[in-house]
Amino acid sequence: MSGQESTIVIVIAVIAALLLLLWVLMRQRRSKALRDSFGDEYDRTVETRGNREQAEADLIDRRDRVAKLDIRPLTVSERDRFAGEWTETKALFVDSPIEAVSRADRLLTQIMNTRGFPMSDFEHRHADLTVDHADTAKHYLAGHEIADRASDATTEELRRALNHYETLFADMTSEVADGDGHDETRTAHDMDGDGRADHVVATGAPTRPVEYRGVSTKPQ
Repeated sequence: MSGQESTIVIVIAVIAALLLLLWVLMRQRRSKALRDSFGDEYDRTVETRGNREQAEADLIDRRDRVAKLDIRPLTVSERDRFAGEWTETKALFVDSPIEAVSRADRLLTQIMNTRGFPMSDFEHRHADLTVDHADTAKHYLAGHEIADRASDATTEELRRALNHYETLFADMTSEVADGDGHDETRTAHDMDGDGRADHVVATGAPTRPVEYRGVSTKPQ
């Protein structure tokens, strides 16, 4: 091999090495961005898929799918209606914990559908939720896992499920569109002292007390 040919081979090898390094760096950067965006859901998806590349492809597909959805905040009347139904659901827990958890699950599905999340099974709703609501999606999953075995769950487990659901409820109702269709920042208030938002009002608006008829989902 001549000196010129050797030089060409070396140059090609260097370019190939640089391209490989660039590819590795891009993969690492993508992985970090997805981990930062999805949080614990990133690790859960990797574990479920059993393959990091497939898991990341799944997360990217979710992000692209949700980007095409028309997700909107609730209107004031929708928010108030759902807040009333949530109050009734919590009150139901005293006499029928299983029915209260089941009703909370159905109510959250209704709220998500109203906001523009597609009608689908839980797995797809949860997957869509992880894109922009990764932290509360964890609570949705935890609550649903208990709800799925509600007939065998203890009262304390059902109480935890309702608390998990309440976190998602507060998130889904935290922004409300005003009469002009603009988002209105809302402030969550804990009325029953359980450490979670029970009612949402506009910032600067007077807080309206919510009656729970002595019911608290706070673990004893």
